[in-house]
Amino acid sequence: MSVLIENARVIDPASGFDGVAPVCIQGSEILALGEIPEGFEPRRRVDAQGRWLFPGLIDLSAHLREPGEEHKATIASETLAAARGGVTTLVMPPDTDPPVDSPAEVELIARRAEQACGVRVRVMGALTRGLNGEQLAELAALQRAGVVAVSNARRPLDSPLVLRRAMEYAATFDLMVALSAQDAGLAGSGCVHEGAVSTRLGLPGIPEAAETAALGMILALVEQTGARVHVNRLSTRRGAEMVAKARADGLPVSADVAAHQLFLTEVDAADFNPFCHVIPPLRTQRDREGLREAVARGDISAICSDHQPHESDSKLGPFAETRPGISALETLLPLTLRLVEDGLLALPDALARVTSGPAAILRHGGGSLAPGAAADFVLFDPDGRTDISRETWLSAGANTPFMGWSFSGHVTETWVAGRPAWTMPIEVTA
Repeated sequence: MSVLIENARVIDPASGFDGVAPVCIQGSEILALGEIPEGFEPRRRVDAQGRWLFPGLIDLSAHLREPGEEHKATIASETLAAARGGVTTLVMPPDTDPPVDSPAEVELIARRAEQACGVRVRVMGALTRGLNGEQLAELAALQRAGVVAVSNARRPLDSPLVLRRAMEYAATFDLMVALSAQDAGLAGSGCVHEGAVSTRLGLPGIPEAAETAALGMILALVEQTGARVHVNRLSTRRGAEMVAKARADGLPVSADVAAHQLFLTEVDAADFNPFCHVIPPLRTQRDREGLREAVARGDISAICSDHQPHESDSKLGPFAETRPGISALETLLPLTLRLVEDGLLALPDALARVTSGPAAILRHGGGSLAPGAAADFVLFDPDGRTDISRETWLSAGANTPFMGWSFSGHVTETWVAGRPAWTMPIEVTA
């Protein structure tokens, strides 16, 4: 289908384009931006006066719970929540049940995603068989099946030697290795940041060193092997500084941060709020500001949701016994745009952290409105409002500390491959 979208403010961080311009769509691709080609006759016209149009968001870490934990959520429910939040591509970690350690699991997830609303679901393959941390999975077979990276999710590896062999193997195929920087021995059974708040609450803490020690080993092995490595969900100022130095030294390293780490701190868990039980834990205000500064500089080039939906029972009981994680697909864009309101980033730079930045890390296209790119984009009303409430929430998991928050602007439409994946319902008044 041919579509002409007129009068929108078009923001394309990948090219630097920012202005009111027409966007022409032919089939599943962007045909032209800024001018209407001669002879183009759209079957549909969309007047987007007063709205912004920008590339669809790419989320580098979103648990969809299927297969294996459908009582928490499904691919269908969470991709719809993603579309509502302006996310057109998301990346699933491999810690499903069974883990994604063979092409069969990759194919199963792809089939389930095709039956959903259209949001693109990319998959990380398991670094080790069954995520057991011991024997390497068939990384080459997983790459042929279409995985965008390999990871052991949050599961520890048996030894640094296993990680070295995995990185050497992955480097042979230029396959990205995605790693969580947390030393399991130092983290122990911790559930909050180790510091004054954990001491007052009497809860086991996770020290900053759990991240920096693991990150030091990862960076040393990157230098040794030349593997392309992405560090998921940094949580400390010092960790961000280590990544920045490694990048300055020319190492093939990238990193992301979960959006909630840019707004919340250990203080938010001080009343035993189970919705603030996350791993890695919420850190200090100094860490939060350090992460914000790294995002502003571009040392951290992507913001992810770290979406982890849970059923309500998972957040009941003593803090340490609740399941960690936040349902976050629907707050990724609002929180990112709040950084603009806070004066941390210009609008195109903020959008780059959830569009072209993640796309560059994945090297799988997307995040652009250039002619020939997939027609994955968002129409956004900056004069509207997004109220985070149970009445409007679409994810099967309502475990978010942002319930009740209100944000400027709202998504009106999300398009994937030239077709609407989600359209804001029209309110009917009596």
